[in-house]
Amino acid sequence: MAGKKAAKLPRKAYEKELLRQQTELVQLQEWVRAQGARLVVVFEGRDAAGKGGTIKRVAEHLNPRVARIAALPKPTERERTQWYFQRYVEHLPAAGEIVLFDRSWYNRAGVEHVMGFCTKEEYQLFLRQCPIFERMLVEDGILLRKYWFSVSDREQQERFRRRLEDPLRRWKLSPMDLESITRWEAYSRAKDEMLVHTDITEAPWYVVESDDKRRARLNMMAHLLDSLPYHEVPPPVLKLPPRPASTGYVRSPRDLQNYVPDHTAGL
Repeated sequence: MAGKKAAKLPRKAYEKELLRQQTELVQLQEWVRAQGARLVVVFEGRDAAGKGGTIKRVAEHLNPRVARIAALPKPTERERTQWYFQRYVEHLPAAGEIVLFDRSWYNRAGVEHVMGFCTKEEYQLFLRQCPIFERMLVEDGILLRKYWFSVSDREQQERFRRRLEDPLRRWKLSPMDLESITRWEAYSRAKDEMLVHTDITEAPWYVVESDDKRRARLNMMAHLLDSLPYHEVPPPVLKLPPRPASTGYVRSPRDLQNYVPDHTAGL
């Protein structure tokens, strides 16, 4: 557990360091592409722990053709009959790609187990197979990083309250989120059991204290950058060509086209 709670990081310091780290993430992206590396980052944690906001900042300035977010919906009836890890394998990166898992195969160790969406046998099988599955990924050359975002019950409650009152964020609050309040200790036991079985040398878990979202984002991003042997890749030398002289093209009359009304004129 962390010691005395740190003061909330000032916005100015946060934004300055965020920009610096996002610049480094772009360099990491170019290194991944140039080296043909495959990077998987798993984001897990309780509801409202700050995973989504962190993923958004990580991916904000990255090329979506290189770095993509995998946030899988509920499995289909067909997927329910597959090997559990099968649908996640489809989203693993090829050479030169980064995949950010907004929740992952660890759904089975958390919400599926706590809410009774899987059987006890399926849960136990997951705990046995997951370390094997992840060792296979690492042995094949995938760079795997796993982050657990830890939020206190008091802070989670406050974040739920703000979501409930904010029409722009209310969509983030689901009945499943509210259920997690009454099952706090069940989720805690599930998390502890998950760590016992899946915190392996080849793919360890890293816990991110996330009561302060700003600190959580920066701490997670700094750790990811420090954990990888990337280096700056010189960009290609580009030069804007001179614009050629006109050859007599005349634009068609504007009244032949449909334009978006100028909504801003009335502001």
